[in-house]
Amino acid sequence: MSENPAQKQSVERLPDQRSSMITDELNKVLTMLQGACPKDAIISFDFDGRLHVHVDVHSFEDLLKVEGILPILGGGTFHDLTRGETPHRPFHHRLSAIIDR
Repeated sequence: MSENPAQKQSVERLPDQRSSMITDELNKVLTMLQGACPKDAIISFDFDGRLHVHVDVHSFEDLLKVEGILPILGGGTFHDLTRGETPHRPFHHRLSAIIDR
């Protein structure tokens, strides 16, 4: 069976080695946050055209501490902080921020 030239051109080769640049950068941000947040804080990311971080903590006092630290952490990397509810974690407090890096 001979190959159709159109089929041959539509196959894109994958790079030989995967780039981990994005993963490495997210791990740097995560490490920075883990060092600044309470030990039991739950840190997560989401992306909807902008990168967001969510920090879930147990106490309101911890929320206030994180809220004071995030704006100066990483030279202003985190901004537009908002407080919100924690899905599926009824006794937690959530602080979210946009990440610019």
